[in-house]
Amino acid sequence: MSQNLEGKRVPDVTFRTRKDHEWVERTTADVFGGKSVIVFSLPGAFTPTCSSSHVPRFNQLQPLFAEKGIDEVICVSVNDAFVMNEWKQAQKADRVTFLPDGNGDFTDGMGQLVDKQDLGFGKRSWRYSMLVRDGVIEKMFVESDVPGDPFDVSDADTMLSYLDPNAARPHDVTVFSRPGCEFCARAKGMLRDAGIEFEELVLNRDYTDQTLRAVADATTYPQVFIDGKHVGGSDDLETWLNARVDAAA
Repeated sequence: MSQNLEGKRVPDVTFRTRKDHEWVERTTADVFGGKSVIVFSLPGAFTPTCSSSHVPRFNQLQPLFAEKGIDEVICVSVNDAFVMNEWKQAQKADRVTFLPDGNGDFTDGMGQLVDKQDLGFGKRSWRYSMLVRDGVIEKMFVESDVPGDPFDVSDADTMLSYLDPNAARPHDVTVFSRPGCEFCARAKGMLRDAGIEFEELVLNRDYTDQTLRAVADATTYPQVFIDGKHVGGSDDLETWLNARVDAAA
């Protein structure tokens, strides 16, 4: 799909959403009126690329979008409200609004409704993202019209680069921890004090000591990884954080 609607208004539709076991209607005016909104639309809830890449990164970068004046980040899919609510919960994507376009009215109005009957999907959305200001589309990133499910330009990083080409990305941090470990608590505290978000993997819940030996060649806790590199334990993390502060001074 190559249709680009930059400079035009978004379709005038009503979204049927569910909140606290009740139906809630949100109109186009409710969603976009007087606000700066990022929308990313994708083929379907719980599908591989959508769940592993598209949603998580937009959720991760939402605070940076907010710093750039974005009021809301919205995920649109041709799925019903029940599916979208369950998907949001499964994704733990609390920073993103999941907007169901169950009948495909919004997607059709955007010129992005495609036939995926060969996959048993019926009509679904082509993958794209856009920046909308007060209902007017300022910028669209539409994936190339090629077979399959291309994912090259509608990602969160491309949108952030459009808003600010020099924007710094957040660090990707994972902490391998053990219950009751004081050094793990110290490492997590230092990260929180530094304002650095992290994912925590807990021993015998998310992994075993075999995994730790395999990825870090270590048997002590915690083990911290940052931006694809093994930093080490809490003392090593303190050294890394101090170097970060010195570099910024």
